[in-house]
Amino acid sequence: METRHTNPFARLELQRLPHSRQGSLRAWDAADDFLLQQLADEGPLPAAPALVLNDSFGALTLSLASQGITVLLQTDSWLSAKGALRNAAHNGIDASALVVQTPLQPLQGTFATVLIKVPKTLSLLEYQLRQLRPHIDANTRIIAAGMVRNIHRSTLQLFEQLIGPTRTSLARKKARLAFATLGDSPSPAAGPTPGYSLAEESLEITNFANLFSLDQLDIGSRFFLPYIPASEFAHRIVDLGCGNGLLGLIAARRNPLAEVLFRDESALAVACAEHNWHQNLGDNGNARFEQGDCLQGIEPASADLILCNPPFHQQHAVGDQIAQQMFRQAHRCLRVGGELRIVGNRHLGYHQSLRRLFGNVEQLGSNSKFVVLAARRT
Repeated sequence: METRHTNPFARLELQRLPHSRQGSLRAWDAADDFLLQQLADEGPLPAAPALVLNDSFGALTLSLASQGITVLLQTDSWLSAKGALRNAAHNGIDASALVVQTPLQPLQGTFATVLIKVPKTLSLLEYQLRQLRPHIDANTRIIAAGMVRNIHRSTLQLFEQLIGPTRTSLARKKARLAFATLGDSPSPAAGPTPGYSLAEESLEITNFANLFSLDQLDIGSRFFLPYIPASEFAHRIVDLGCGNGLLGLIAARRNPLAEVLFRDESALAVACAEHNWHQNLGDNGNARFEQGDCLQGIEPASADLILCNPPFHQQHAVGDQIAQQMFRQAHRCLRVGGELRIVGNRHLGYHQSLRRLFGNVEQLGSNSKFVVLAARRT
C-alpha cells in the first residue's frame, strides 16, 4: 500500500485506520491532491487559524499544520480523528498546531481558510455548513473537494443555499473542487428533525445528521427485529455499529435486566442513540454509550449477546473490511455460550466468514434480499 504523500506543502507518511489488507486503499485520494495544489497555486496561506472538515486521515490537516498554521479538524469519524493524530505524531508535527473535535462541539472564532472534503451524506454536509456560516466572513477562502461521482447538483445547491455563490472547477483525475463565498442572504431555516414512529414497538425514533435512512426504518433492520431475543437474565448486550440505537433499544425492552452497550464509530450516531434511549425509556434501564472502533478496548469474554447490522463501506470506500473486523472482535468479546446475531445482504456471504471464526452458524431467517445469522461462541 502506498503511504508517501507528496504535495506542495509537505512530504508525509500517511496510513489508514484500520490498517487495510487491500493494498489499493490509500489514506488520501485525488481530491486531496487537487485541493492542495489549488491552495498552492492561489498563493501564500494566511497565518490565521484554518478549519478542515471531514479530512479522512490527515492529508489536508497535516499539510496545513506543517506550515505553522493552527488547524481545527472537525470529523464525525473516530477512525479519521485517531488516524490524523497518529499520522501527525509519525510525521513529527507539533500536536499544539492541531485541534480535533466532533461536529457536536461548537466552532469558535472566524476562520481565514476552510477546506471541506465532501462527506458521504448530504445531511452531515448541511449540518456542518449551518455550523460554519457564523464563523466565516467575506474574506474567508472556502474550498470543497470530492471525487466527481460524489459531488452532485444537490451538493452544490446546499453550498448556494447555506453559504452563498458557488462555482466548480473542471474535473482533474476524476476529482472536482467547489469554491464558495459568503453571500448576503441569510440561510434558510432548518427543516424538522427527521425520524419515524415504530408503532409495533411503541418507539419514537429521532435521527441525527450522517445517519443511514433518516426518515424511515431501513428494510434490513426491519427484517432483523423479530430475531432480537428476549430474556429475564441479567446479561450484557452490545449494539455494535449502533446508529440511532434502535436494535439496542428493542433489546433493552425485551431484556429488562440487561446492561446494553451502544458502540459506533460516529460521534453523531452515539449521541443519537443516547437521545433515543432517553426519549423512549427516560432514565430507566442500564445503558452505556461509547464512540470507538468496533469493539476495540472492550474486555474479552465480557458480552453475552452482540447485535449488528454491519456496514459495507468506510466513508466512500466500499468493502467488507469493517464487517470482518466486527466479526473477529465479536468472537474475542463474547463469553463462552454468547452469541453474535447479524443481518446482512444475502450476496455478501457472511455465513462463510462466521463459520471460519465460530465453527458454527445458524440461519435464523431469510428473504430474497437479507439473511439473519447467529454464531455462538464455544
